Amino acid sequence: MRASRLFAVVVILVGAAGCSGDGSGDVAPKRWAQSVCTALAPWRTEIADLTTKAQQQLQTAKTAAQTKTNVVDLLAGAESASEKARVGVDGAGIPKVAGGDKIAAQFTASLSKARDAYGNAKRAVSALPTNDSKTFYSSVTSAFATLKEEYEQSAIDLAHVGQKDLQKAFGEVPECR
Repeated sequence: MRASRLFAVVVILVGAAGCSGDGSGDVAPKRWAQSVCTALAPWRTEIADLTTKAQQQLQTAKTAAQTKTNVVDLLAGAESASEKARVGVDGAGIPKVAGGDKIAAQFTASLSKARDAYGNAKRAVSALPTNDSKTFYSSVTSAFATLKEEYEQSAIDLAHVGQKDLQKAFGEVPECR
């Protein structure tokens, strides 16, 4: 994911928070944005690296069993990377803006849902038999369709865009570019 896409994800995540809450956060908006982006950078890099590696491995896989191993490894890595990002974002604290507690919770919940989407797909593919390759590949396609749907549901609704202080902070800190 490029920096501009990261910013879009961040805006999506921040956007749904609205203006509710008492603003009793403990971290200045710029510092919070910096911490969040610092936690997300290794995640997006790892997801990109895993995808590249899986594409290379899938091109050389000769059997459904080899493909299964490669896909399960990819999904396990994405699940693990998402959990690491969630822990890092959770550790960023609460931004000192109105509704900061809800914003922070939405960030961690979004990453939890992404982690769970990868985990669900990993378990689905792990359970597939490989003796009938046509059925196996069809089932993998179905598992990835479910993954895409669950992953998309992890995003926060853009209809509630707010918190100009955080949007500005995400645009200003170098870690988010």
